[in-house]
Amino acid sequence: MRALLQRVSRAEVRVEDEVIGAIGPGLVVLLGVGPDDDAEVAGALARKVAELRIFADDEGRTNRSLLDVAGEALVVSQFTLFADTRRGRRPGFTGAASPEVAIPVYERFAGALEDLGVSVARGRFGAEMAVELVNDGPFTIWLDTDALA
Repeated sequence: MRALLQRVSRAEVRVEDEVIGAIGPGLVVLLGVGPDDDAEVAGALARKVAELRIFADDEGRTNRSLLDVAGEALVVSQFTLFADTRRGRRPGFTGAASPEVAIPVYERFAGALEDLGVSVARGRFGAEMAVELVNDGPFTIWLDTDALA
């Protein structure tokens, strides 16, 4: 799995001009699922995301986690995180999981965050979405479960 985390002061996602998910302070998680990813990987990544100390403490140091600050998460599926740009000018996406694999893993990730106590808003899998956010920092983190092993 691949996740691009953006610390935000607020964010929302729209489908056809309808807001389907919105959060206050927390994280936007753009989430890509690979063909070999499963519920176990999703749960481990959710724990990592929830426990990463990327929020400021009273001294301005990044010592607090999403859980510590009672932050929210907006989780948006993003198969393009598996883009292969090694050849030519058009990216290929064969490294991304099929929807049959990706949807349950995406849902497990979001559910695992909720199980940890994070309030989660979701995008709509497979839909054309408009994501609006105010990046706080900016502070952006890239996670790849292949690199976390």
